[in-house]
Amino acid sequence: MLAALLTMTLLALLIGAALGFAAVKFRVEGDPLVDKIDAILPQTQCGQCGFPGCKPYATAIANGEAEINQCPPGGEEGIRKLADLLGREFKPLNAEHGAEKPKAVAYIDESTCIGCTLCIQACPVDAIVGAAKQMHTIVAPLCTGCELCVAPCPVDCITMETVTDTATTWKWPYPVISIRAAH
Repeated sequence: MLAALLTMTLLALLIGAALGFAAVKFRVEGDPLVDKIDAILPQTQCGQCGFPGCKPYATAIANGEAEINQCPPGGEEGIRKLADLLGREFKPLNAEHGAEKPKAVAYIDESTCIGCTLCIQACPVDAIVGAAKQMHTIVAPLCTGCELCVAPCPVDCITMETVTDTATTWKWPYPVISIRAAH
């Protein structure tokens, strides 16, 4: 009887240790579908989609709480990629959330900047550097072109400059396959 009790206790400890190891080794962090959707989104964190950032929007799409056509910065190309990933039908951009615009970067006219820091507070990606009562500037590689810094500026020293494609920034356009009826 004692041998059976010891054997069962030892077996329970071994199985518990194996399950504990498996839980740590094979744990999935987050939802892989949300991560795939988030990777397609432009990461502007602009909120035009109705969500506070790209990750919450990706979560809402994955949960069926949002449509795939609410992201103006992602544009038609982003909608097509989301439709392909999720096996959904392509929909044009929902005009309620804005219109697709060319990629832009904020520019601060440093001669008129008064250093109020309102633009720094509005920037969701920390692309503006400066200090109170000092001029501010944009770190262009970090700027997502969300335009959230433009409205709070009391002296209108921030403008959006269109980014032109260069040999290093140009990307292949998303392929569009047209289906033609057989004659």
